[in-house]
Amino acid sequence: MIGRVISSFTLCVFALAAAQVQAQEREADWPTKSVRIVVPYVAGGTADALGRAIAQHLNNVFKQPFVVENRGGGAGTIGSGQVAKAAPDGYTLVVSGIGSHVIAPVDIKAFNPMTDFTHIAMLGGPPTVLVVNPSVPAKTLPEFIAYAQRLPGGLSWGSPGQGTHGNLIGELFASRAHYRNTHVGYKGANPAVADLLGGQIPAAFVTYRTAGAFIKAGKLRAIAITAPKRLPEMPSLQTFAELGYPELTATTWFSLSGPAGMPPALVAKINGEARRGLKTDAVKRLFAEEGIESPQDWDAPTFTRYVQSELDRWVPLAKSLGDGEKR
Repeated sequence: MIGRVISSFTLCVFALAAAQVQAQEREADWPTKSVRIVVPYVAGGTADALGRAIAQHLNNVFKQPFVVENRGGGAGTIGSGQVAKAAPDGYTLVVSGIGSHVIAPVDIKAFNPMTDFTHIAMLGGPPTVLVVNPSVPAKTLPEFIAYAQRLPGGLSWGSPGQGTHGNLIGELFASRAHYRNTHVGYKGANPAVADLLGGQIPAAFVTYRTAGAFIKAGKLRAIAITAPKRLPEMPSLQTFAELGYPELTATTWFSLSGPAGMPPALVAKINGEARRGLKTDAVKRLFAEEGIESPQDWDAPTFTRYVQSELDRWVPLAKSLGDGEKR
């Protein structure tokens, strides 16, 4: 009897060891087939551009197709939610980010940003810029604050939408600079910029990627930017931090994530190659075109801690804005 128990125990140990070896071999061999990268937004934006750039790099390195699928809707939560339900084998990934995995889940309870995902690598993103119509007399941030404070009904300003990063940045700045304001939320940054160009609104908080060409053409005036340092292509544009608002240093960042439970060795493998991809000439050119600063060179655990810190930073503000909308 004792012998049979020992034999059964031995077989279980060998079976477990064999399963572990097989799992390690699968992770080492990954990918052996095509990998799907879901971009939870429509084509054409920064998330799409970054997703396709990284997909192309991974395709070149691993010699397997990395197929980008655009699954827009729900402020990025629909496509992301589909990935959360996928197998954690590395064959379904998502271009995550501050919009879809920090801000949107405050109102859209599609998933838990931390427990339903494995966060793999930071990809970067553009800063937000405060831009005004040229008819606005302000040319500096102090002049803009004085202008906003003088307006009898407060300042009307636009963003890509209620609850977006631009909305949060604008509200945070108004509270710090002590002026009354009325937020005008649009269905994306492009409609906000269109109304700004047309004079329907005097100011907007949008990504530099959206407004950069109009700023350079003199059709909009940039007042300050949330980048950690001045942009090389626009060295005269001051940052909020150097003007006394360090809490407004922020980017609309995007990243690479997968379903919860991905094996750490596989996560490290994808993280390492994604980070190498961000240093290639092709991606550096994309960064220059999009006004993106090179992201921190973080391993997966460090990046995961950053996601949590962004939740701690922005969720309380997003909730307070949501409560204000309901009142």
